[in-house]
Amino acid sequence: MERHDEPSESFNHHDCAEELGPPPFCSCEHTGDPQQEETAIMRRTDIYLPVPGEEKNLDVDFIGTKGTESIPMKTLNGSSLGPYFSDGRRRVDYVLAYSIQKPSSIRRQSSKFGENNFIRRLRRSMSMRSSRAPLQPKEDPEIAAQEQRNDYHEDDKRFRREEFEENLLETGLELEKDEESKIPGIGFLKIHAPWNILCREAEFMKLKMPTKKVYDVKQGSNVVEKIRMFIHKITAPLHPQVDANRPQSVKPLSHPFSREKQHLFDLSDRDRFFDSKTRSSIVFEVLKRTKCTKAKYSMGITSLLANGVYMSAYPLHDGDIEGVNAEPNDRKLLYEEWASYSVFYKYQPIGLIRKYFGEKVGLYFAWLGVYTQMLIPAAIVGVIVFLYGCATVDDNIPSMEICDPRNNITMCPLCDRACSYWKLATACGTARASHLFDNPATVFFSIFMSLWAVLFMEHWKRRQMRLNYIWDLTGFGEEEEDHNRAEYEFRVMQKSMKQEHSTSKDEKVKLTCTDRMPAYVTTVVIMIFMITVTFAIVFGVILYRISIKAALHISTYPAARANIRATVKTTAAIINLIIIIILDEIYGAIARWLTTLEVPKTDKSFEERLIFKTFILKFVNAFTPIVYLAFFRGRLVGRPGNYLYVVGSYRMEECAHAGCLMELCIQLCITMLGKQLIQNNLFEIGMPKLKKLLRKRKSEIDSKQEEELNKTMHRYEKDHFLGPFIGLNPEYMEMIIQFGMVTLFVASFPLAPLFALLNNIIEIRLDAKKFVTELRRPIALRAKDIGIWYNLLRGLSKVAVIVNAFVISFTSDFIPRLVYQYTYSPDGTMHGFINHTLSYFNVSDFQPGTDPLEPMHLGYKVDICRYKDYREPPWSNTPYELSKEFWAILAARLTFVIVFQNVVMLMSDFVDWLIPDIPKDISLQIHKEKILMVELFMKEEQGKRLAPRDNHSQDNCTPSSPVSQGQQPRSRPISHTSCS
Repeated sequence: MERHDEPSESFNHHDCAEELGPPPFCSCEHTGDPQQEETAIMRRTDIYLPVPGEEKNLDVDFIGTKGTESIPMKTLNGSSLGPYFSDGRRRVDYVLAYSIQKPSSIRRQSSKFGENNFIRRLRRSMSMRSSRAPLQPKEDPEIAAQEQRNDYHEDDKRFRREEFEENLLETGLELEKDEESKIPGIGFLKIHAPWNILCREAEFMKLKMPTKKVYDVKQGSNVVEKIRMFIHKITAPLHPQVDANRPQSVKPLSHPFSREKQHLFDLSDRDRFFDSKTRSSIVFEVLKRTKCTKAKYSMGITSLLANGVYMSAYPLHDGDIEGVNAEPNDRKLLYEEWASYSVFYKYQPIGLIRKYFGEKVGLYFAWLGVYTQMLIPAAIVGVIVFLYGCATVDDNIPSMEICDPRNNITMCPLCDRACSYWKLATACGTARASHLFDNPATVFFSIFMSLWAVLFMEHWKRRQMRLNYIWDLTGFGEEEEDHNRAEYEFRVMQKSMKQEHSTSKDEKVKLTCTDRMPAYVTTVVIMIFMITVTFAIVFGVILYRISIKAALHISTYPAARANIRATVKTTAAIINLIIIIILDEIYGAIARWLTTLEVPKTDKSFEERLIFKTFILKFVNAFTPIVYLAFFRGRLVGRPGNYLYVVGSYRMEECAHAGCLMELCIQLCITMLGKQLIQNNLFEIGMPKLKKLLRKRKSEIDSKQEEELNKTMHRYEKDHFLGPFIGLNPEYMEMIIQFGMVTLFVASFPLAPLFALLNNIIEIRLDAKKFVTELRRPIALRAKDIGIWYNLLRGLSKVAVIVNAFVISFTSDFIPRLVYQYTYSPDGTMHGFINHTLSYFNVSDFQPGTDPLEPMHLGYKVDICRYKDYREPPWSNTPYELSKEFWAILAARLTFVIVFQNVVMLMSDFVDWLIPDIPKDISLQIHKEKILMVELFMKEEQGKRLAPRDNHSQDNCTPSSPVSQGQQPRSRPISHTSCS
């Protein structure tokens, strides 16, 4: 609390006004001589008030003025609301928002001063974060003590802000405050990085910048080049009208920026040399590195945000996207050429996305574009397979035998007591529908999709390498310092305070595995518990299917008894979908909570642990019902007279005669469509609109007033109302689960790629609109690949081969049909296949209390009924035992799994080996760049030897003054004379 008695030089009004250059910190505050501590507190509190009406005569000045009105904001283009400081020249590179809280005494005093009705309503509606309960009587000691504690916390936050801001000034950044914004209770700290700071940080960050040297870009041989240009001309209408997306014949040679070698770079236009994305990322690096040390432990910007010292921190969008006065900018161009549904058929402007949002976001949308493109051939083949099933359904002998009433096959009851005997011909519709997805073309499609997944991964690797070359990321590594997270620093501080007397000062305190052991144990227990909950819910849905089937069978309504199977399948799939959507949200929150408990040291470690937990929980949640239907349903049933029961008298459910593939298809279809329609698109479209509607209703401002207010707000005030950017993990997770749906069980649902394609066409534009219009601009992070997500995709593509092999072998009737046709069929055809798959059961062998209540339901007495299995008949020496046909088919199924898996894996590895990861033209260009860079430095060395050293002068950003070393005095402005 020493800061109460210290006058801060950086806040001095006269120092700021008398400097020759632009002041590094222009603030709407004025401090006089230091007084007693209480007076100092009041004065520091006064200058943080949004001052209305008569209160403006307090000791508050704006820099450079003696009146009570602020300097009007001016910009280079004449607009009064541009992203610039009040001098109209220095660009706002970053903004920190914080809460301005009045002490209780001044809150009561200021309530006497009137404001116009519109502002009063605006303040009441929009200052939700800093609002308080209605004022209580002054005599209430509890309320007074609470207000005093709140004032203390606000003072503490303000003192931390002051120290942090002084430290920012020492790094060379220039600051300006706006505490009289149109958002009541919110102050803004605008940050500008001058040229020499940009040079210094760009060198520290090893940013590759274009040099003056350019060279011709050739993409392969003349024939390849002509083919490429021909394709580009044909697809010209599909390319967005963006310069950054057009192929370039020349490319500037890039080199990590160096102040000593800045003569290599084209610095003729310094305002455009570092674009807004690069400037904001540089400032963010400085903010992460700057510490606030007056507290018990070191606090960076992440800690300050976590502790509420600052409310938010964000770079600014380039400008408006709509309106008459909206000037051309990259954001508006992205809105028109990327975020509009009218351009859904066009390619994405990946170059412009990278320029505006950074490489990490650019790579995500590039990957999503490649994935969507690759879904086109998969969707076409899937539709052909489905149409083949439709065309051959009338020629399918097994389904014809089921539908033929002349066979007069009586089937055993599907449940105990309530169900009676039934005719096989009643399953005709299910059998015909199953053939649409269970036909010989399905095997071909499974092999095709396995190879498709490999081709997709290879295509993405090559595309990624091409982008790395175009975006100058070929030499980018992970040498950047990864800063500690705020929670980690806080835990280290707590540990150091406990061990103050037991450890030496030189010993660095850090969290060990022992410190995290309770969190690790909690994580394992909770994860196992959550997976168990998922299994229990799936088992609950199984019990629902069993019980509702029995209830419908004894129902007196003819409509209920007419479509029992379809009703049970559809309602169970919808219940599963609802549960999956609800648990997805719960599991996401639990995964984040568990990761927070572990207190990872860095953001990268936190992200990887969070992705791992979230993927496991959401994957198990989405695929457990599907895995049950594919591999377990109908396997653990037993036989008539000896069924397997669960939870008392509930008999395990059987598959339909045509197999479980149809039910698996229904579950996949409803889950995939439902997740994409409800969870992905409806939530992403509906939730922002609902929040906006609620905000409008709370604000009590009509649309015309809101439009007028929007016209007078600054860019940083508008961006403050946008949603915070929470990262790309939810977007990737959504697509990874979809990729699993497309590849893992594609043998049972050939239309999955088509539905995924239609969803992604909408998803790209939906995400684009969200990034451009609804979210604050994210920090431009560099990345050369998509990270851990590539490993997850590769793992899923490998697992897909095995899963599809088992689906074809065990879930479908493909193998039994082959075995019958080539081993047991008398004429080598499929005639007699249905009779071959059915076993006999003598109804006298029913267990007591399990025979049908209505044995004469069909109009005659039944002595023998049939059921689907390969077992000996009741008149054999080993009645109801598994027959030799069962073991022959099982051997064939296992053989197919082994052969299919190895053949497809071998073909996949061959394709992987055949296609190089780096395109040949890119490897040649990278080699050419290295040669040109060596030649450039050789010429520079020769020039240094020939030219006299005295005559060698260059525009340098490394003067010998303390400014160049980041050690300038706090109250001095950044000198521009050496850099301009």
